[in-house]
Amino acid sequence: MTCYKPEGLLIDTPYNRAMLRSTAALQEAFVTQRVLEGRAVVCDSEHNLIVDLGCCRGIIPRVECAVGIEEGTTRDIAIISRVNKPVCFIITELRRGADGALCPILSRRRVQEMCQHGRLDGLRCGDVVDCRVTHLEPFGCFVDIGCGISSLIPIDCISVSRISHPSDRFRVGQDIRAVVKSVDADGRISLTHKELLGTWEENAMRFTCGATVAGIVRSVEDYGIFVELTPNLAGLAEPKENVFPGQQASVYIKNLIPEKMKVKLIIVDAFDASGSCGTQIMPEYFFHGGHLDMWRYSPPGSRRVIETIFSEEEF
Repeated sequence: MTCYKPEGLLIDTPYNRAMLRSTAALQEAFVTQRVLEGRAVVCDSEHNLIVDLGCCRGIIPRVECAVGIEEGTTRDIAIISRVNKPVCFIITELRRGADGALCPILSRRRVQEMCQHGRLDGLRCGDVVDCRVTHLEPFGCFVDIGCGISSLIPIDCISVSRISHPSDRFRVGQDIRAVVKSVDADGRISLTHKELLGTWEENAMRFTCGATVAGIVRSVEDYGIFVELTPNLAGLAEPKENVFPGQQASVYIKNLIPEKMKVKLIIVDAFDASGSCGTQIMPEYFFHGGHLDMWRYSPPGSRRVIETIFSEEEF
């Protein structure tokens, strides 16, 4: 059974390397129509992708580079941006050039169609998927959910703690998990991420009143300063001069109030990140299953209810 993973996860596997080792192995991959990966090394003037196959070079004709290229619904930048990156493909023809050298004809579009029909069309709201961050925009994080097929995590769905830009949370090339939030009439999948990062109570259990801990300043308001303790838990500190968003902080935990979902803080010190202080860390997931029917952030007895219900009506 083919496993349709984000591009880049297959290229360095022993099986993939073995299939690119010889012309005989490429012949086997052609006959069995196995999905492989190679690195795109050139996008020529006609926007065909040249792919390093190890024992030779193959070509993905422009219209075979991605779903939607032939129809005009996908722009050619989607081809150009693959240069020096892994691309998935199946071999559609074993052709030899005028010099007699083997030059396989490849199709990435066919693999994307196989992924869509074989995996993505079966996804439902609440399903948890593996994905890889491909690029970041002010409004959200784009991820590869399989074979180069893109999906969006809107910025407000990345975490409960508010961020100014997705780069506050992710980096390009990072492997993360996300939850299917909705699928539109054209089959485009929208994702959410915050539901995997734990409830208020699960995050608050890491902290105790009277402790001084590390945080990140997320916003400065007239009435106080919001400091993130974890991606799904932020507290309000008393106003303090010369504190700015993005700074690291050491904060004293004055009080934890579950019924109000509040964390009261006092800033001990705030400073600009330098060296390892600003290094991003991988998300810590509290949920490790494959499907969520609903997620409730609010603790029992809270006056406010914050929850996500994954309903088929969202389709």
